[in-house]
Amino acid sequence: MQILFVHQNFPGQYRHVAKVLAADPGHRILAIGEAQNLTRQGILHPAIQRIGYTLEGQRVTTQHPWLKDLEAAVIRGHIVSRIALELRTKGFTPDLIAGHPGWGETLFLRDVYPRARILSYCEFFYRGEGADVGFDPEYPARPDDLPRLRARNMTHLTAIESADVGISPTQWQRSLYPPSMRPKIRVLHEGIDTTQVRPDPDAVIEIGGLRLRPGDPVVTYVARNLEPYRGFHCFMRALPGILTATPRAQVVVIGGDEVSYGKKRGDGQTFRQALTAEIGGRAEWGRVHFLGQVPYATYLRVLQVSAAHVYLTYPFVLSWSLLESMAAGCLVVASDTAPVREVVRDGENGLLTDFFDTGRLAERVTECLANQTALAPLRERARQTVVEGYDLNAHCLPTTLALLTGGGAEVGAEGHGSGLRS
Repeated sequence: MQILFVHQNFPGQYRHVAKVLAADPGHRILAIGEAQNLTRQGILHPAIQRIGYTLEGQRVTTQHPWLKDLEAAVIRGHIVSRIALELRTKGFTPDLIAGHPGWGETLFLRDVYPRARILSYCEFFYRGEGADVGFDPEYPARPDDLPRLRARNMTHLTAIESADVGISPTQWQRSLYPPSMRPKIRVLHEGIDTTQVRPDPDAVIEIGGLRLRPGDPVVTYVARNLEPYRGFHCFMRALPGILTATPRAQVVVIGGDEVSYGKKRGDGQTFRQALTAEIGGRAEWGRVHFLGQVPYATYLRVLQVSAAHVYLTYPFVLSWSLLESMAAGCLVVASDTAPVREVVRDGENGLLTDFFDTGRLAERVTECLANQTALAPLRERARQTVVEGYDLNAHCLPTTLALLTGGGAEVGAEGHGSGLRS
């Protein structure tokens, strides 16, 4: 087969499947992505020919704020379509195109390759209510947000209309799409490698002169960047209660100071700076360790020594880190929000708490630290949940490969295929 991956940040969600397909000499695989991101990501497999594009000389010219995102998507789509046309003149006509429509790159590929099978990654369809926008009263929606999001959805509507099939990682994320579009979208997570991500009783994390091991009262929090979308403000406001109730507790925080989702602060401060100042002397900061963004191996060891792992999120895209923390055997304290509820069942494989109730969050974390032995079965069932429903090699990868290559395996629209369940 000839296969084309299109993703601004390739490999993105296609990392595992692209690597397996590239190992088959019967496939010719190309990938198109933004040049600077391809450089940063590095080579996934030597058999994958990568083609980078730049936005140099391109800029949004529209004065209408509701059209800025749409024009930016059209610009990227135009650039990628020109690359695809050039590839076609050189004889590359993919049997399969797997793309992410979020940045507009896949907008015009159906016109270049009308007979290709196109798979679209349906990560998120914007809603004016019932999802992230307007969820947090501390950061309310502005009047222009709703029509701007409706205009932004034009890219996603075009993408799923021109695709043969879509995949969405959770049932809730699929449910955000219009009912007329959902029959095309299958629920299928990228998968977690549970042979790599697993508990390790011998794990050790060294922070300065501190050595942390499983069984120590370690509270962990992880996000790509420390921002409200992932509940960082709520986590920080719970710290005084956690640290006071457990004088031996150590808190380890992983995440950068940029903003992945939502808006930056208007005062130029990072959210970490602002919240540290807000809490001030109410927290013993010598027991709070901000590691920034760390190598993957360090991240795993942090999860493996965790006694209570906090995962908070707006109703938004589910983080890989939640499933990885469960696979690592963490005792998870998570927000009672969608799509977390698809994975974490309160009192069975983790604990749920109201996103905004920082007092209750502190109580639940303290409960975890004080009752590690009694709550150990929740850790075991957390890992079991991921092994049975989201394991990369046993479930997600073979099902995705079959879906992409037309191998005959069907993924149910209302749930996972190949025994997957949430």
